[in-house]
Amino acid sequence: MLPRCAFSVCHVFMLVLCLSAAEDFDWTKNNHGSFYYGTFPAGFSWGAGSSAYQTEGAWDKDGKGLSIWDVFSHKKGKVQQNETGDSSCEGYYKVKDDISLIKELKLNHYRFSISWPRLIPTGIKSDHINEKGIRYYDELIDQLLENKITPIVTLYHWDLPQVLQEKYGGWQNISMVNHFNEFANLCFERFGNRIKYWITFNNPWSVAVEGYETGEHAPGLKLRGTGAYRAAHHIIKAHAKVWHTYDTQWRAKQKGMVGISLSGDWGEPVDLTNQKDIEAAERYVQFYLGWFATPIFHGDYPQVMKDFIGRKSVQQGLGTSRLPSFSPQEKSYMKGTCDFLGIGHFTTRYITQKSYPIGRSSSSNYFTDRDLAELVDPRWPDPGSEWLYSVPWGFRRLLNFVKTQYGNPMIYVTENGVSEKMLCTELCDDWRIQYYKDYINEMLKAIKDGVNVKGYTAWSLLDKFEWDEGYSERFGLYYVDFRNKNKPRYPKASVQFYKRIISSNGFPNQREVENWRRKAVESCSSSNQLLAADPLTSHMEMVTEIVVPTVCTLSILLSAIFLMFLLRRRN
Repeated sequence: MLPRCAFSVCHVFMLVLCLSAAEDFDWTKNNHGSFYYGTFPAGFSWGAGSSAYQTEGAWDKDGKGLSIWDVFSHKKGKVQQNETGDSSCEGYYKVKDDISLIKELKLNHYRFSISWPRLIPTGIKSDHINEKGIRYYDELIDQLLENKITPIVTLYHWDLPQVLQEKYGGWQNISMVNHFNEFANLCFERFGNRIKYWITFNNPWSVAVEGYETGEHAPGLKLRGTGAYRAAHHIIKAHAKVWHTYDTQWRAKQKGMVGISLSGDWGEPVDLTNQKDIEAAERYVQFYLGWFATPIFHGDYPQVMKDFIGRKSVQQGLGTSRLPSFSPQEKSYMKGTCDFLGIGHFTTRYITQKSYPIGRSSSSNYFTDRDLAELVDPRWPDPGSEWLYSVPWGFRRLLNFVKTQYGNPMIYVTENGVSEKMLCTELCDDWRIQYYKDYINEMLKAIKDGVNVKGYTAWSLLDKFEWDEGYSERFGLYYVDFRNKNKPRYPKASVQFYKRIISSNGFPNQREVENWRRKAVESCSSSNQLLAADPLTSHMEMVTEIVVPTVCTLSILLSAIFLMFLLRRRN
């Protein structure tokens, strides 16, 4: 794997194409570069997040059942370097250690997920309830509350019990609705007296598209054109049922709230004077965020999804749309099943119209149904994941879109952060400081616009298992040394910077914010010394200082030469 500053040839070529497509876009019109100094409303909640499979480890300990990710990651070739979440951060054994990190950051809330197969090994409540799993989450919740940290609990962060996948086909089967409701009801019964914020699903877009359409994620199915829509249909129904269960059985006594966490990139038209580009950009957001938000807030799928998928289904010779439909009763049942909306956001794309011809059934899928092309600007920073470009102004746009489309609901930002993709240790994460500074500032501007944002969750507290990317990408505020069996944590520079934002509840003035940054970067040198003292990492530190800069410099030079060559060919 190359260091993060090395580009592939095809990546550079894509960026050249994007540059030519975006040349006419008016960057100054939307005031992208301005920074707003000010503070957040009193009572604004600051937090960080994690998920069970990515951090807990202990995959087969204390009665836990298999999840689809246990099985998927154990299959060769599914995850980079065949890595698994078997031990990950060993969070199952390090509750006190991690709560001390949360206290160090002075967080108001901590978001985590409950592993369904850790509580119900087969996923079927009547089979068996694992009391050891219950005790683990009891301890975590109690210690958070003892330290005045509010738990925000996700019920489903992608780790479906494997038995349900094998027996029923997982989220392709309507029976998941009742099984998930029984699991949620167990959580309300056992933990609900202490939990005030429940999230039913985290980023169901990824569950549906990457789990059942592309097969990149567990369970790894490639049901092109139908799998994602069917999975999403059942997930939306399951969310609504759990909301009603809480509303009728638990709300009066527990006085909590139930929401959902939806992820969404922003889509900006390549050409703001081109109506087709404007429509394509809206379509991009509707097929992403609106796919789930519109049924929950308005009772049905976005009209543009029904129109496009329906038309293409007819052209394929199908008798009905590949997008399932809701009955009038189901629409009424779903509408309004959201006490707060969780928003996960990382990046933005430029969008332009692109028509995909209709052929046989297998040639149509979620991506071609949208009739659009996604583009990026080569000037956007991309320090880590190949999909994650830093485009802060898109965050404000997305939050305002939610306000307009869904009646200005209560919003908690449930995921926002940036990765690095490096072979070597790097605690001086200046690019992450810049990312958090800019994105949090755009959120502040959105609040000034009248968007009802109540809290922010940095993603993530720790470096962790990153799904099909394994441990090759690191999102954490804290570095985790995965080669050491004790999985020690070390603060990155961004810890100090985020801590200052929290203590000031925003950005007081330019001089102070610049001072935070300088001090944060200075702080990472001492952490680097601690890490370098570990004999397991001393060699890696030497590689960081000598080999990586050399490789990166050569990569940048080669990329620049290739870029110039392509541009000359164009002209």
